[in-house]
Amino acid sequence: MAYNKAREEKKWRLWKEAEEKQLRSLGVNEDDIEKLRVHDWAIFNSDRRYYQRVQETGTYLDELVEDTIQPEVKTVEDFLDSIENQHLYQVLIKVDRLTLQIALMKIQGYSTREIAVYLDITEKAVYRRMDRLKEKLKKFFE
Repeated sequence: MAYNKAREEKKWRLWKEAEEKQLRSLGVNEDDIEKLRVHDWAIFNSDRRYYQRVQETGTYLDELVEDTIQPEVKTVEDFLDSIENQHLYQVLIKVDRLTLQIALMKIQGYSTREIAVYLDITEKAVYRRMDRLKEKLKKFFE
């Protein structure tokens, strides 16, 4: 969201009027109040320029990050949707869902033992399915 100069100035003016009212009630000289107002206005403008630049830079960086961040893959369907290479997609779409689930869990950092327990299969079955998937992918990359 961009820095709103008018809104910030309105907030500053309301704050400044309340401060000046309090200073007058305390008997402060009008010349001193005016000097303080000029000084505070200079500081406000300096801060406003700073926040406007920071906001512009932040907005640009936020847009850049949004463009580069890919959504977190949680399901096999999300995994398949995240594949940009059409040929690789065609290879993986032919693979059974259990093998794709194993591959997804490997990508997410699960160990072979954890995958086997979660999917209720043996560790050897996990290794074997990964080996078969590797063979299919080797053909793709050749």
